[in-house]
Amino acid sequence: MNVLDSYLSTHANALTLRNERLDLISQNIANATTPNYRAKDIDFASAMARFSGAPALATTNVGHVADEGGGPGVGGYLRYRTPLSPSLDNNTVEMGVEQAAFGKAAADYQASLQFLEHRISGLRKALRGD
Repeated sequence: MNVLDSYLSTHANALTLRNERLDLISQNIANATTPNYRAKDIDFASAMARFSGAPALATTNVGHVADEGGGPGVGGYLRYRTPLSPSLDNNTVEMGVEQAAFGKAAADYQASLQFLEHRISGLRKALRGD
């Protein structure tokens, strides 16, 4: 890994994961009326730990998250949500939960994008000698 990669990698990786999380939550919302659809999310902390080389955190209760493999780019950090109130058609999407998660994920994505922009701006200033 070169110096530039190490300087930008954390925020770039976070931005990629946050984008994938927004895609998953969007899929959840789009499939809110699909029978037997299971709402998905990313275990963001464990996925970021994978990028940094830190050991993954263990859950305190097996019922909190169910590891069902991975999706594109999430490498085993895809999780299925347990609904607060199950539906009759076995769909686990709860619109209020998904909308709140989408709002938070969008704000997190924007924050990661701003951090990355600041890093690049600082690098440009250093190269120009400002």
